[in-house]
Parts: sequence; C-alpha cells; structure tokens
Amino acid sequence: MEDAVASIRLHVNHHDPYEEWEKETRQEAFRVARQHHAQDRVQQRKERNQAHARAAQQRATLHEEQLREVQMHLAAMNLQKKQEEDELLLQWKERDRKLWQRIDAVIKKEEEKARAQMEAERKKREEEERIRREAEEKKRQEEERKRKEEEEKRQKKEREEEEQRRQAEAERLRAERDRAEEQERKALGFTTAFEDWKRARDTLKAIKTGPMKIVKGDKTLKSIWSAGRRAITPKIGQLTNDSEAVMRISQQIVEIIRPLQPHPQPVYIALLSSLAKAILLQAETEVTAEKRSAIPLARVATNLLGTLEGFADVFWAKLCQRSGGWPVPIVVPSKDADGTPFTEETRRKALGYRAEDESLAEYTARVSGMMRVYFQILVAPVNQPLDPIVRLPRYWTFFSRMLKEPQLLDSSVAPQVLYTALDVGGVLAREVWGQQWVRLLALLYEGVTVGYHGLEGRLIGGQSPEGIAARVRVQLEIERIMGAS
Repeated sequence: MEDAVASIRLHVNHHDPYEEWEKETRQEAFRVARQHHAQDRVQQRKERNQAHARAAQQRATLHEEQLREVQMHLAAMNLQKKQEEDELLLQWKERDRKLWQRIDAVIKKEEEKARAQMEAERKKREEEERIRREAEEKKRQEEERKRKEEEEKRQKKEREEEEQRRQAEAERLRAERDRAEEQERKALGFTTAFEDWKRARDTLKAIKTGPMKIVKGDKTLKSIWSAGRRAITPKIGQLTNDSEAVMRISQQIVEIIRPLQPHPQPVYIALLSSLAKAILLQAETEVTAEKRSAIPLARVATNLLGTLEGFADVFWAKLCQRSGGWPVPIVVPSKDADGTPFTEETRRKALGYRAEDESLAEYTARVSGMMRVYFQILVAPVNQPLDPIVRLPRYWTFFSRMLKEPQLLDSSVAPQVLYTALDVGGVLAREVWGQQWVRLLALLYEGVTVGYHGLEGRLIGGQSPEGIAARVRVQLEIERIMGAS
C-alpha cells in the first residue's frame, strides 16, 4: 500500500520536458513580440516626427517663396509709382517753365511798351522843339521850302513812275509764275481754295440748271427720280455700325441708282444729288446727337464714292451748299464763282444757313455734324483710288488753309470744326505726317491759348461763349493727341 502511494506521488511530481520547452518557447515568443512591438512604436513615432518635420519645412519654403513674390511685386509697384511720380514732376516742371516763360514774355512786352511810350514822349518833345524852331525861321526858309517842295514833287513823281514800272514788271512776273505754278499744281493734282470752292459752286449750278431742271420738267423722268429718292432715304436711315449692314445698304443704293436697265443721265445725276442730300441730312440730325453714327454713314459714303461715277463732284457741291466754305476752307467771297455779286440773302445762303432764323449755335452744330462725316471719309481706308477732294491729303490741306485765314479763325464756328477734325483724325495724322503734324499742332495750340499769327490775345474763336467753350475742347484734344503713344 505504501509503495503504491509513493509511486503515485512520484508520478505527480514528475514534469514533462516537452511541456517545459513549450512553456519557455511561449514566454520567449511573447517577450520577442513585446520587444518588436516596442521597436515598431518607436519607429512609427520617429517616422511621424520626420513627416511632421518635412511638412513644416515645406510650409516654411512655401511661405518664403510667397514672401519673396510679395516683396518683388511691392518693389515693382514702388518702382512704377516712382517712375510715374518722376514723370509727373517733370511735366509740372515743364509747365512751370513755360508759364514763367510766358510771364517773362509779358513782362518784357510791358517793359518794351513803357520804353516805347517814353521814346514817343521824347520824340514828341523834340518835335515840338523842332516846330518852334521852324516857326522862328519860317520867313527865312520860305523860299528854300518852296524850292524843296518843287524838288520833292519832281522826285516823288519820278519815284511813282519808277514804282509803277516796277509794279507792272512784278505783275508780269507774278502772272508768269502763277501760270507756271498752275500747270505744276494741275500736274500734281493740287488746287487753290478758290478753285475748290468754284468747283462746288459750278457743279451745283450745273445740276440745278441742267439735270434737275430737265427731270422736274418731264413727268416720266420725275416719276422715276421720285421713286428712287423715296427708296434711298430709308436706306440711309437704317444704317448701323455693322460691316455687313454697311455693305448691304451700299449695294442696295447702287442697285437703286444704277440698275441693270440704266436710268437716263439726267435722272442718274438727280439721284446722286438726292443721295448726297440724304447723307448730309442724316449727318445734320443723327451725327449732331451721337457722333459715333458718323462712322457707318461715312463708310457707306466712301463705298459709293468709289462706285458711282460722278458722285464725288455732286457730294462736294452739296456739302459746300449746306455748310458754306468750311469744307474748303475759305471765306465765302462777295461774288459768286461766275462773278455775280452776292446779295445779303444769297450770300447767307452760300454760307450754308438753311433758314432766316437759324441761330449761330444751330448752324455750328449742323455744320459740325456734316464735317465729322466728311473727315471720317477722308481718313477711311479704301481699296481703290478716289477723287482727291475726298482723300487723306485733304485733311492736311484743311488745317493748312484754316491757319492762314484770320477771318475764319475769328469765327466761333472755327474751333468747333477744328475740334471735330482733331477728334476724328488727329492721332492718324500724327502717324502719317510725324513731326510736321506736331509743328502744325503747336501753332494751333498757340492759337487757342496765346494768340495766332503772333498776335497775343487774338485767340481762335473770338470771345463769344461758344468760341471759348470750343477753344477749350480744341486745347484738350491737342493734348490728348500729343499724349497718345
């Protein structure tokens, strides 16, 4: 019994080696796992810290780049601001210089006036003294005076005869020179202001006494003309600043005036006259209200000037009829082109006034509207040669002639027409004629700020409120043109 119990105890206290190994292995695996887990956590923390560091570095780099861009932009803005300030300062200095130059000129002129007055007083005193001495010696010098008078009369007569001879010779040479220059002008296509005005008056008279008289005297021709005229007027009224519309209406008008079955010549000329009148009436009303409406109107007119034979002469005649001498420009003479003296009524009509009670302001606005269309025609690009009267060189001719005519420059209409011309083609003229145009603008600027033809105070447009207002517009427009790049 005791042996059996001892055997059971021995069996219970005995440990299996495999179980012992398995237990140790599990413990070792658990320890290794814990060690790896700890290492993984350290590695993850390290990688997370490195990622945070890289992100912080990227943000810092981005911030530095953005800061540099902002600093560069601010530097550029500061540089531009400084350049603008420097330029403005130079402009102010130049204005101050010119202002003081004008002030010095006025002071010098006043000083010269004072000196002249003192000199005049001195001469007056000397003259009084001389008269007194002559009075004292009058008896003694009477015979000598008579002798001298006779001698002076003889010499004066000889001088007059010599002067007459020189004048006759000068007239002969001038006539020869004029004939030579006339041939040269015609060869170059140049004309005088009077020739341009005469061309318009002669054409107008020829239309009235020729085609229009024939058409109005024949019922059949008058019916054809009336139908064409009624078809033309709404076409001009439908114009918009659209290239397709301009071309379409231009073609429609050509088809009305020049159909497949041609009109009789008197009807053709009468329709050209009606067309010109419709364009100018549209200019008088629409362009006066909205100056941009002159562009499509001028484009249609330019198309028709290049398509309809004889339209340039008719358009020029009607333009001068409704706006006087301003398109030339010329002071309307006291006699018509054929030598017939104007009455007060006929001259007013030749000046372009449409009604007896038309005011100067109404006349100026109407003429300005028509001239804006005319100037738009002059600067319009064309694909074919047109009559010289409607081409770009006439723009230069207009200013050249205007600045030589004091009687025109004195009118309050002049600065308004000049402003209209500058507004339409001033910048283009600077591109075409360069420094020549700049010098012409300088003369014009002087005319609206100081005085023209060297006469200080005699300003273009006179002293009427309308003239003063238009003169300011001319001044501002010149400054705009000169400042254009």
